[in-house]
Amino acid sequence: MDRIHRTGLAWAFVGVLLFSFSLPLTKVAVGGFDPFFTATGRAVIAGALAAVLLAAHRVPWPAREHLKPLIFTMLGAVFGWPILLALALERTTSAHAAVIAAFMPLTTALFAVLRTHERVPLRFWLAAGGGTLALVVFALSRGGAEGGDWIADLLIVGAVLSSSWCYVEGAAITKVMPGWQVISWVVVLALPVTVPASLFLWWATSAEYNTTAAQWTSLVLLGISSMYLGFFAWYRGLSLAGSAYGGQVQQLQALLTLLWSALLLGETVTPITVATALVVIACVVWAQRSRASVTVAPEE
Repeated sequence: MDRIHRTGLAWAFVGVLLFSFSLPLTKVAVGGFDPFFTATGRAVIAGALAAVLLAAHRVPWPAREHLKPLIFTMLGAVFGWPILLALALERTTSAHAAVIAAFMPLTTALFAVLRTHERVPLRFWLAAGGGTLALVVFALSRGGAEGGDWIADLLIVGAVLSSSWCYVEGAAITKVMPGWQVISWVVVLALPVTVPASLFLWWATSAEYNTTAAQWTSLVLLGISSMYLGFFAWYRGLSLAGSAYGGQVQQLQALLTLLWSALLLGETVTPITVATALVVIACVVWAQRSRASVTVAPEE
């Protein structure tokens, strides 16, 4: 494994580390906000930060040919994943959502192969599938099969597909601009929609909720971390390591979420948790080692 690839994996892990707070923070936030406001509000927070950063660095407006992938990324990152996930978490538990969301690294790899023509061997798919299977079995063992319905399941599937697609689209454009500029333009381009939508949703729904300080904190952290800073590291990682290979680091996300639950909420880390972690880490390493046998095809 070369130095650039290792650096990419390290950046991808930092992104996953920040993303691992997304699901529990969203679960807390939707208890005090309308799910649509949770999605648009976090995007407004990220967009405000991005506008200041772009202005401070005097970054020029994106070229016309870059607007299409930026808009596609925006549809998935700003609207698809946050809205669909928030709606699903109103109907089901985070454990149930983890069963379906465990497929995200696999769908990211599939989209990467289709979109960027990354060439991966059979060993890669076996490793990716093995890690995904371990996460699903683990989630089911913690009661993840309970509490769901078909509407929640479809919402989570849509959220996973939206997120995977925006990861690949955003990573593709990092070939021509830094990852922090990609996500910055994504959330800034969304402001003409997210600002008026947030104002309207707040006016129409705020009276229905008795929002606590913890729920406000969760929303702000979602905007700063999951919606913005996490993508700085994530897109840099996917750019250096490749979307298919770098995306496999996301298999660690569910396990990190459980770690925060243990540290912050006092949940117990069981032997099966440790066993699953070891299996997933082994599968991620196996997927990365399979890279040595192939050459990445150039983009068309």
